[in-house]
Amino acid sequence: MLRCEGRLLKYTGIAQSVEHWSPKPGVGSSSLSSRANFKKMKKLQLLTNIEEAYDELRYKTSWPTQKQVVKSALLVMIASAIIALIILIMDQVVDHLMHFIYSF
Repeated sequence: MLRCEGRLLKYTGIAQSVEHWSPKPGVGSSSLSSRANFKKMKKLQLLTNIEEAYDELRYKTSWPTQKQVVKSALLVMIASAIIALIILIMDQVVDHLMHFIYSF
């Protein structure tokens, strides 16, 4: 129990007390209109973000030509094949080494 101005009050926690005694009655209300406005603003912000992303992709991004994409893809495939071959060789060497060690 809390004592405030000579009255006994039930302890409800600081947050609830502050919310209840707030000098700003409009702040933090849970009315339906404020929720609807928040959802509307959130929706408008989402649409604005989508529009800005589209504009940036459409007008500010430099896209590679088809020739550059094909050249890059071939380079990646060749590098991947070389790395896979190196890993295969290392695996075979370690496998033969382990068989040699454990054959004694």
